[in-house]
Amino acid sequence: MSTTTLLGALLPVVPLVAGLVGLLLPPAARGATTDRDTSRRAAIALGVAGAAGALVLAVALLVTLDAPTESSTTWIRFGELTVTLGVRLDGAAALVAVAVAAVALAVQVYSVGYLTRGPHDDTDVDHRYPPYAAQISLFTAAMLLVVVSGDLIMLLVGWEVMGICSYLLIAHDRWLPQAPAAAQKAFLVTRVGDVGFLLGIALLGVSAGSFRIADVLAHDHGTGTLTAAGLLLLAGVAGKSAQFPLHTWLPDAMAGPTPISALIHAATMVAAGVYALTRLWPLFEATPTVLAVLGVMASVTLLLGAFAATAQDDIKRVLAWSTVSQLGYMTGALAVGSPPAALFHLLTHAAFKALLFLAAGVVIHAVGTAAMSRMGGLRHSMPVTFWCTLIGLGALAGVPPLSGFWSKEGVLAAAEGAALHGDGAAPAWVGWLVWLAGLVGVAVTAWYATRLLLRTFFGTTRTPLTHPHDPPALLRWPVLALAVPAALLGLAGFPGWFATQLQRTTPSDAEGVSDLMPPDGLIHLTPTVLLPLALLLLGAGLAGAGWRRDTAADPAAALGPLRPVFARAFRLDDVQHTLVVRPTTALARAARVADERVVDGAVTGTGRGAGALGGGLATLHRSALPRAVVAVLAGALLIALAATLIGAM
Repeated sequence: MSTTTLLGALLPVVPLVAGLVGLLLPPAARGATTDRDTSRRAAIALGVAGAAGALVLAVALLVTLDAPTESSTTWIRFGELTVTLGVRLDGAAALVAVAVAAVALAVQVYSVGYLTRGPHDDTDVDHRYPPYAAQISLFTAAMLLVVVSGDLIMLLVGWEVMGICSYLLIAHDRWLPQAPAAAQKAFLVTRVGDVGFLLGIALLGVSAGSFRIADVLAHDHGTGTLTAAGLLLLAGVAGKSAQFPLHTWLPDAMAGPTPISALIHAATMVAAGVYALTRLWPLFEATPTVLAVLGVMASVTLLLGAFAATAQDDIKRVLAWSTVSQLGYMTGALAVGSPPAALFHLLTHAAFKALLFLAAGVVIHAVGTAAMSRMGGLRHSMPVTFWCTLIGLGALAGVPPLSGFWSKEGVLAAAEGAALHGDGAAPAWVGWLVWLAGLVGVAVTAWYATRLLLRTFFGTTRTPLTHPHDPPALLRWPVLALAVPAALLGLAGFPGWFATQLQRTTPSDAEGVSDLMPPDGLIHLTPTVLLPLALLLLGAGLAGAGWRRDTAADPAAALGPLRPVFARAFRLDDVQHTLVVRPTTALARAARVADERVVDGAVTGTGRGAGALGGGLATLHRSALPRAVVAVLAGALLIALAATLIGAM
């Protein structure tokens, strides 16, 4: 086994071991303070060490990986079907692994300060910190398994472990009524998609005779098989990556602790679906029908998330809906045939979205509420948090030269090429759909990002009784560390080593003169870049103009009658509740009644009938006993009399 292969194999193992050992730790004593809690200290050490070890291994893998490599060994054979244990490593896998481990380490360190219980706190929330830290480690291990796995069954294992870890972590604050409900919703909605994902994997494995990714990609599948498997896999991607119509769980998942929101939105769970599509990209590239479905799904998701974010008052829900929208950009890039653009935006999004959630957690920690209507004027009292949030929101909106500008421009350039020049395998109308949706999304994103910044950090404070301040070191340093890639990572998309890791082939339009950049980079500078910049200024300007008219008013008031529609995300949750939840609940009640009254009734009735029959026979038997004794005695006397008479004769 080579060094590279060993590093890839150890990547998920290190946080897995930390998580399993952490689960053996007892809960912290409810009356103990943080500094005397040995169980908590052990959990912190295991969690941070596991994430740090994974980050070291990921960086070492990135440095030592010279070319794509794969290693596997047969694990199980089912007749002609083979399941293998192995890794499939390339530059994209190494970069995603670094992002996952870096965000996980930031979350582990941040959680130490965020989930702290002091001796005078009224809420006893921290006695379950050991399982919390262990579940983060398991979550990280599951995502890293998805990243490096060379077999679809092993990828599915990591995929499902992430599902159960997300359920446990979202429900961590279980004394809040919305947390368990949000966890159940996330688990059930993603399970709907996972059924399709499982069937798609089974279909590909049976067709190829192996679940090894290399064998699946090399096999000549039939068109019908590829289309069916692609659509089934898209169902799983829609669930995990919060794509329409299975997107509804993600905003409600904000009921979990803020560090978990950062972990789910930035580097695990929602990124898994996009990454899985890039892993199996040759199969999707061969099925334009599936790409067309993906393009429609991506465009709807992009606009739905953007418009829903404009009317939210909860700062975390604004960021959650922005994640839905940004995921639409990633899947849109895939629909128009550009996995490098999708991965580039995935990496930059991991940086600035983790930054935004952790900065939002700092604000919530200082103010005591997540409602922007109760914030304001925090720019002077929390300068470090303000500047970090400004960087994150600028990257989210696509302000140059921050990271989000370069990666989002890559997505728009790919969509433009598909629309105007027919690049990619999908029909040209898919390119037009993704491009136009992406341009509208630029303006809307700039609008709600500006609104969030103004409502939170500018104007006058709306909570005069609080005395907010910048966070302590344990919360501040992860935020500052994430601000660096959020600001600068986009520059890595210029031609060079980083771009080569994500894009190993020269584009077909390498000689195009409209692009000022060499063809081997991820960044495109064409005259059309002025269009999203103009839309960016338009969106930010409209939000700023509305705020300047009345700094105490919410710019969302300009939405008028559309505001409640956007706030409820077009009431799609209600539609799902009416069309899916209520019928399913009614069917479950009917099944329960049938089981209790028909099935159980038949069994219980049979037992009761047998008991009644036995009781009746016993009654008859007991009541006839005296007469039987008399009859026996009478018979005996008659026999004795007859014998006497016969003997006398």
